[in-house]
Amino acid sequence: MRPKLVSAAFALLALTACVTGPALERRGEVDAPPGDSGRLTIGSAGFTESDLLATMYGLLLRHAGYRTETLSVTNREIYEPALESGQIDVVPEYAATFADWLNAKTNGPDAPPAGSPDLRRTMTALRALATPRGLEVLDPGRAVDQNAFAVSRGYAAEHRLSTLSDLGRAKLPVRLAAGDECVVRPYCEPGLKRVYGIDITAVDPKGVGTTQAKRAVQDGHDQMVLTTTTDATLDDFGLVLLADDRHLQNADYIVPVVNRARAGSEGVTRALARLNTVLTTGDLASLNEQVDSWRRLPEDVAERYLKTKGLLGTAGGPPWRISGPPGGGPGVQALQPPLKHPQRAALPPRHPAAQRHQSRGQ
Repeated sequence: MRPKLVSAAFALLALTACVTGPALERRGEVDAPPGDSGRLTIGSAGFTESDLLATMYGLLLRHAGYRTETLSVTNREIYEPALESGQIDVVPEYAATFADWLNAKTNGPDAPPAGSPDLRRTMTALRALATPRGLEVLDPGRAVDQNAFAVSRGYAAEHRLSTLSDLGRAKLPVRLAAGDECVVRPYCEPGLKRVYGIDITAVDPKGVGTTQAKRAVQDGHDQMVLTTTTDATLDDFGLVLLADDRHLQNADYIVPVVNRARAGSEGVTRALARLNTVLTTGDLASLNEQVDSWRRLPEDVAERYLKTKGLLGTAGGPPWRISGPPGGGPGVQALQPPLKHPQRAALPPRHPAAQRHQSRGQ
């Protein structure tokens, strides 16, 4: 059946009503025992990748016997307090980004970063920040969505580049297409200069992974573009990623975060852990492409992926990762109704993935 929609105003009022309790700083540390609510609300941050992950979480939990609905909330300042209060029970998050966000909320904006390129250290810091708030951070899988840098295939071949270290050693002047924040973000221009010795001569403010930014590199106006590891459109522009071989970027592995009192049970943990066994960064890039480029519904893409991987049964037809949209053009499957999806409550329209990466920092 088609997802049920709840008006933005109604859903926002419901959220507001549920997060007006005493703040953590006034009520002391939370130490709720693990709970197991039979009905769970999964939060999505409202952009394609988060919608896909939230939908897969919902399908896996329903397969395990839970009743679920999905609530789209595009602002972490809203959905994180709702997660603490139990209005939202499960959200997909990014380990280093969420650690830094909770750290700033707990210790102030000038606190030293909690996230780092080291996954183990990042997870330790994140769990230390999340547990007192009644949140439990489940284990990460293999999929990671980090900032990444790409050059044209011809440029890489001409200068024998496969890593960012190669580019630094080449001593080439580099004009970088990125968001305008890149000039001050430690993981963008300053980090490229400090860690790799890359000569960034200018930042061309065309955005993170936008079509305009990638086309500027394709056309030779810029030499490198800031994008993400799950960008599935690089081939369309003749671009290749340069490996972050000195680990400039933080460990933004995808992790489920749950309200411990309502969703901290072994049943929830086991259901969500099944995704960790199959989902890779490459898979996630392909899933994003099917929604953003081929105009498929996140619910259809997520369900087919899980079935093809044997997590929901079997899926007929060709494998989920195919060379192009069905029928030779985009939009074909978007006209077909989804099958047996979790109920979905919609708030504001989804944000582009590039906006998420700008807000996370570069």
